[in-house]
Amino acid sequence: MASAQPNIIFIITDQQRYDTINALGFPHMHTPNLDRLAAEGASFDSCFVTGASCVPSRASLFTGYYPHTTGILRNADRWTRTWVEDFAAAGYRCVNIGKMHTWPFDTPAGFHERYNVENKDRYKEGRYYFDEWDRALAARGLTKQQRELYRQRSDYRQRMGAFDWELDEDMQSDMFVGKLAKWWIESYPRDGWQKDYPPAEPLFLQIGFPGPHPPFDPPKRFSDKYLNKDLDIAKVVPSALAEQPEPLKRKRIHDSQHDHDSVVQLIDPTDEQRQLQRAYYLGNVSLIDEQIGEILDALERNGYLENAIVVFTSDHGDCLGDHGLGHKWTMYDQVTRVPMIVWAPGRAISGQRIAGQMQQFDIVPALFEYAGIEVPGTLECRSVGAALAGDTWQGREYVYCEQARDGNFRDNDFMTMVRSEDWKLVHFLGESYGQLFNLKADPEENTDLWNDPGSVEIKRQFLDQLREWRIASQYHTRNWAAQAR
Repeated sequence: MASAQPNIIFIITDQQRYDTINALGFPHMHTPNLDRLAAEGASFDSCFVTGASCVPSRASLFTGYYPHTTGILRNADRWTRTWVEDFAAAGYRCVNIGKMHTWPFDTPAGFHERYNVENKDRYKEGRYYFDEWDRALAARGLTKQQRELYRQRSDYRQRMGAFDWELDEDMQSDMFVGKLAKWWIESYPRDGWQKDYPPAEPLFLQIGFPGPHPPFDPPKRFSDKYLNKDLDIAKVVPSALAEQPEPLKRKRIHDSQHDHDSVVQLIDPTDEQRQLQRAYYLGNVSLIDEQIGEILDALERNGYLENAIVVFTSDHGDCLGDHGLGHKWTMYDQVTRVPMIVWAPGRAISGQRIAGQMQQFDIVPALFEYAGIEVPGTLECRSVGAALAGDTWQGREYVYCEQARDGNFRDNDFMTMVRSEDWKLVHFLGESYGQLFNLKADPEENTDLWNDPGSVEIKRQFLDQLREWRIASQYHTRNWAAQAR
């Protein structure tokens, strides 16, 4: 095992489902660079986010605490502090390129340098915050493709967020972030400016791609790969829609009436419309994959990969019409399960597929350990370092996810998921309804057993587990002040 502090490259996409990487078992995907990371590194088959939307999930990942502990429960909740500060204090050069989604957007959050590129179709919070991408577009005299312009199209509602990027290709948001990261890697001063010298300090580089978050807008050469492929799109089951709790039924209607992030998710789209939407979404993933390849090449040319860890994950997924729903803000696996790939030669066993359940933020203590930094004792995450090394490791018996009223989730104050490998329960605050799925018998989550007389005991067991977890969390973090945000 390498002994010097490794460079850490932490790549995060926005709204990318687990089923979007060829090497993880989805042969319709064209993701050669992510496939390389998975083949040479380790991947977790059951990684679950702690928040079902961007900011709660990211704040949890970058603090090591559940959303109910941080108090960051919805987008635009104030979030300014992260564990990146610990890496900066330990001698790392900490750089963010792309999306982090702190609030305010430009808070330092422990980074020495930030090059912000935020939501592609920013409409409410921070609409007039001009980031690096906005400035670059303006410098070329270009007007960004955005909701106000998409609305002028006669087929706007029918395309459900799928649009061709028609401006300069290198100015598409994810292309721009990738090339900005490559520029930084190539340009940052090194010892004597000699390319064959190692960096003067270890690097913590967070690269945040805005996609495949909608609008789904890759250049046409990326979406064309998928338009005529069998994309294994799940059928919507009418009986499952009838069983959905009221907040999700209302969300389905809301999704169809409001163009959140340029997406009007139709109530009953045709197979052709779903194919179009999925093709553009997956095309955006392939675009990001291409940029990751260029970033890895730049890192290798400049000596950063000689002692490095590369982490790839996403902040949450997207229903994309599955379960009749669009966007995030639900507890279906399409939203809560994300990729987690760790490339770490000399530290992680190559080619591993790790089966046990983990919370996404469980990667954090392992990064502290690799960097030789003391892990704060109050963190709610558990290290997966042993799993990566091929040692004995026990996955989590239960994982959790939380979401407050926000965005298109408008009809309940707080929703919480508790999931084992066999069962999932979703609790809606103050309500007698909920969701209960037998994941072994019903992995597609189409048969809700909440009101099933034969499932009373398992429902009670999971509600009890939810209560015990919240009490234990409150006690464990009693000395950590939420004001530290």
